[in-house]
Amino acid sequence: MASVVNDPNGRKRILFVAPDASRKAIRLGKCDRKSADAICRHVEALLTAKIGGQPIPRDTAAWLSNIGAKLGDKLAAVGLVEARKRAALGEFLEAFIANRKSTAAPNTITNLEQAKRRLVEHFTADRDMATITPADAEAWAAVLAERYAPATASRTIKRARQFFKAALRNKLIVENVFVDVKASGQANKDRQFHVDREVIFHVIDAAPDAEWRLLIALSRFGGLRCPSEHLALRWQDVDWERNRFRVDSPKTGERWIPIFPELRPYFDECFGLAEEGAVHVITRYRDSNANLRTTFTKIIRRAGERPWPKLFHNLRASRETELAADYPIHVVCEWIGNTAAIAAKHYLTVREEDYERATAQGGAKSGAPEAHFPAQRVAAGNGKDANKTTQAESDNELMPLSACRGDYLPLCPVPPRGLEPLSSG
Repeated sequence: MASVVNDPNGRKRILFVAPDASRKAIRLGKCDRKSADAICRHVEALLTAKIGGQPIPRDTAAWLSNIGAKLGDKLAAVGLVEARKRAALGEFLEAFIANRKSTAAPNTITNLEQAKRRLVEHFTADRDMATITPADAEAWAAVLAERYAPATASRTIKRARQFFKAALRNKLIVENVFVDVKASGQANKDRQFHVDREVIFHVIDAAPDAEWRLLIALSRFGGLRCPSEHLALRWQDVDWERNRFRVDSPKTGERWIPIFPELRPYFDECFGLAEEGAVHVITRYRDSNANLRTTFTKIIRRAGERPWPKLFHNLRASRETELAADYPIHVVCEWIGNTAAIAAKHYLTVREEDYERATAQGGAKSGAPEAHFPAQRVAAGNGKDANKTTQAESDNELMPLSACRGDYLPLCPVPPRGLEPLSSG
C-alpha cells in the first residue's frame, strides 16, 4: 500500500495511494533506510485505519504522539492525520496568565510576567511552541545562568516548565521540553542575614513617623510580608481583648498573630494617632508606586547601620529564627505563614547566641534540666565518687541488666570455692 523510494543524495520519500485514488508522496529528506521503513509501516497503518474507518493501532498512536512537528505537518498535508493546532508562544503565554489573574496572588502574576518576557525575548512571540526542542530549552537555561542570579534563573525555569506543562495538557505540544532542564535550588545562603534586635531598634528610632515605626516593627517582630500584608491590615483585624491580630495574606490566606510585647507600643502609638473612621492601619504609603525599599535604605543609613541583603525578607526571617528557638515549629509556621520545609530552606539561620546557649555550663542557659544529663551529673560529683564508680565497673565483669550508666554497683566479694558444687564443664 505504501513504499519507500530512494531519491538522489540519500533522500527518501514514501509513495501511497490515498482513499480518493490519488497518488500521494511524503518527502522525508535525508534519512536512513531503516528509519524510512519504520515510518512507512506507520503510514500504512494510518492509511488502513482511514480506509476502513477503524481506530488507529495503539503502537502507531504512541508513535504519533512522539514525532516532531515537521513530520506531523507532512502527514497532515496528505490527509493521514488532522492538522496540528499551532500554538504561538507569546499568544499562549498571554492567555495562560490572563486566566490566572483572578485567582493568583499579585506577586505570582508578576513572576509569571517576568518568565514570559524572558521566554519571548529569547524565542520570539511568534515561535511555534511545538518547534522548541530540549536542546533549545537547555540553551535558554544557559543564557539565564549567565544573566541572572541562580535563584532568579531557577524560578524562571520552573515557570517555563509550568507553561509547557499546560500546553502539553492542552495537546498543543507532544512533550514538555523543560521537564529535564535542571533548576538549581533557590536558597541563597550568602544573602541570608540575621538582623539583631539592637540594630532594628536603632533603625526604628530613626524612622520619620509612627507608621514607618510600626511598618518596620511588623516586619521584624510580627513577621509580615512587606508590603502586601502590611497594606491589607485593618484596625478591625486587631483583637485588643485577645491580644492578637488577623492577617489576610493575598498569598496564603488568613492567619492570626500574637501582639508580641515588642509590637504593642507601636500599635498603640498608631492607634492613638489614627483619624476617626480610619480603616487601614498603614495609610500614608498605600500608593502602588511608593518605593518602600528605597526609603527604608535611607532610614537604615540614618540610624548609622549598614543595609543588609533582602531588606524586608531578612526581617521576617530573623523573627522566625527567634520564635523557632522558643516555640514548636508548627506554631511558628502558623504565625509566620509558611511551612517547616520553606522555613528551613529560606528563613532559619544559626546565630552566635545559639552557640553560646549550646556551650553554656551544665546546659543552664539552654533551659535543659540537670536530670537530662546523667553523665554530666556523675562527672560533676567529687573525684572519689567518680573513681569508685569506675573501679566498681572494672571489678565486676558482668553488670546487671537493670544497671544504668551512672548507677552505683554494690561491691560484693565472690564467695570462697567449695560452697557450691562445681559444674560439669
